[in-house]
Amino acid sequence: MAPLVWLVTGCSSGFGEELINLIIARGDHAIATSRNVDRLEPQRFAGASVFELDVTAPQEEIDAKVLGALEIHGRIDVVVNNAGYIDVGTLEETSIEKYTAQFNTNVFGCIRVTQAVLPHFRQRRTGIFVFMGSMAGWTGDPFDSAYAASKFALEGIVESFQKEVAHLGIKCLLVEPGYFRTKLLERPQVAKASSEIDDYAVIVEPTHEHLVRASGRQPGDPRRGAEIIIDAVKRQGVCASREMPFRLPLGSDVLKTIREKCVDTLKLLDDWEDIGRLADFPEGT
Repeated sequence: MAPLVWLVTGCSSGFGEELINLIIARGDHAIATSRNVDRLEPQRFAGASVFELDVTAPQEEIDAKVLGALEIHGRIDVVVNNAGYIDVGTLEETSIEKYTAQFNTNVFGCIRVTQAVLPHFRQRRTGIFVFMGSMAGWTGDPFDSAYAASKFALEGIVESFQKEVAHLGIKCLLVEPGYFRTKLLERPQVAKASSEIDDYAVIVEPTHEHLVRASGRQPGDPRRGAEIIIDAVKRQGVCASREMPFRLPLGSDVLKTIREKCVDTLKLLDDWEDIGRLADFPEGT
């Protein structure tokens, strides 16, 4: 297989950094981007092309950045929409501005980058978009409504999008990681999970304890997760005998969460099917 050209957003840490280094190590070409290019130190990204890309910038600016990226190797084969962040708080105490900011990066940022690259993929009738979803796209937790909403939204967008472009030879991979040992839980906005409203005190302490206990003990290994993502895209390594799936849950915790939700959902359908069917017009009318 000829070397692939990967463009990855949000490369300053976590999955983005791991992906870039593994892409280079496996002989492919990597274009590493970040909102703050100063955080992409040359010694950490040796062999990669590095440039600034803020996924919340106006579409025209992102279009221009992508055109510049295309000039580096003459094409892009894989786009990894990895840029994102988490904010926490109860729904009652989270402003619309915070919800909007969460969506602007986690959802609209993915759309902007995808729209910028899509004409190139359509022209070549090939290309792969990788979207970084989350376990939070399957289940919401206390203090998590803004982040979970953004990931639920991404699930729906990508599910629709992949049906629009499949006939063009364009594929989508929706990665759904559980808890991985990245710096996500170390960020101040996550560590300070709290409420000024006494009625929420009963959930503040267990939620805060859960976050503190989980940080540094997450079951997921970012390097192993990144390796599997590359294997899935290239159909190599542990994925050598498999077609690339649409969804790729990563981590024992997310697998457990998805199974439990599927079981609960099937039970709900069984328990309430007779009521749900009453909403239809009578048969034959």
